[in-house]
Amino acid sequence: MRYIKWTFWTIVLTLLFGFLHYTLPQHDIVRVVNTYEERQDFDWTGIFWSNPDDQAAGLSNRDVLFIQTIRANGKPMVYRNEDTGWRWPPYFKFDTANLQTEAADAISDKAAPEWYSMTHYGWRNELLSIFPNAVALKPVSGPDARIIPWANIIILTSFAIILLMLWRMWAQFRERSIDPVLEDMDEASDAARDRARGLWGRFTGWMRTWRGKPRR
Repeated sequence: MRYIKWTFWTIVLTLLFGFLHYTLPQHDIVRVVNTYEERQDFDWTGIFWSNPDDQAAGLSNRDVLFIQTIRANGKPMVYRNEDTGWRWPPYFKFDTANLQTEAADAISDKAAPEWYSMTHYGWRNELLSIFPNAVALKPVSGPDARIIPWANIIILTSFAIILLMLWRMWAQFRERSIDPVLEDMDEASDAARDRARGLWGRFTGWMRTWRGKPRR
């Protein structure tokens, strides 16, 4: 039972961590090298892309905007640029065209690099051809710039406070409502066990009289 319990909580925590890691905003220091538009075919990996608008609904493919960058560590990173609208995750992004224009204007080369903080959410996976979604682009002083994730700090702190309050409410509910019932059940079980032992003792004593042995 203990292994089942730990397995269950491990799965729950892993799913929660994956959900938060995918949804919460992240910041990369990048140099923009290109922007382009490409038609994408969607299969089951469509869950990692924004939902199409009404005109594209029902289509198996559509055009998607992309932003190509080089990160501060020299590794390439490609972002998709799609609106989130009023859907999940709640970034309320409606300025895809503006962001694509800003990214095109931010293109620079190795000789005269310009560094930006790319705010995004999601994952990059070459095997599944999924891309993080760019949310905002802001200039920074250089490749060593540090971004304090205030949004994540506020969200995670609020989430921890809510979990603590829920745990405390559950503990109080259990202490006031569940534990007394369990204690009454234990007491009733002990009393029934004692009565059963008493009856069994009298029964075995009566059986001994048939063997000529006195009762104890």
